[in-house]
Amino acid sequence: MTADSDRQALLDGLNTDLSHEYQAILMYNSYASMVYGMHRPTLKQFFEGELPEELTHAQLLADKITALGGTPTTEPAPLELATEPKAMLEQVLQAETETIERYVERRRQAEEASEYGLATELDDIIRDETEHKEETEKLLRDLRQKA
Repeated sequence: MTADSDRQALLDGLNTDLSHEYQAILMYNSYASMVYGMHRPTLKQFFEGELPEELTHAQLLADKITALGGTPTTEPAPLELATEPKAMLEQVLQAETETIERYVERRRQAEEASEYGLATELDDIIRDETEHKEETEKLLRDLRQKA
């Protein structure tokens, strides 16, 4: 690949990541309102608590896309909302797992494009998303044991 094609692949990937951050914001915001049942207080707080970091990630990505000469997307990735609390958490777990995989790939692309500052920032996002995944796994473990 050439430097230009490396940069374009990185930009395209960052826009994909941005669309998934928008999706996560919509998902967490919706689930905070929709969740019901005896676990509602805990799950509502969990979903609401994820929003600030997802917004921060989206802003960072939009800034990086612009800094690299691209235009940030305004479209979220498609989202089908679950209606049951356990299914909500399972969807969140799947989304976080896929997000980590995308960011690991994006980090590799950033290094190949000599965007070392971006690679470091992606490490921070990977850490955040891993923490989200682990917290979701813990909440799901509790729900599965009580089901």
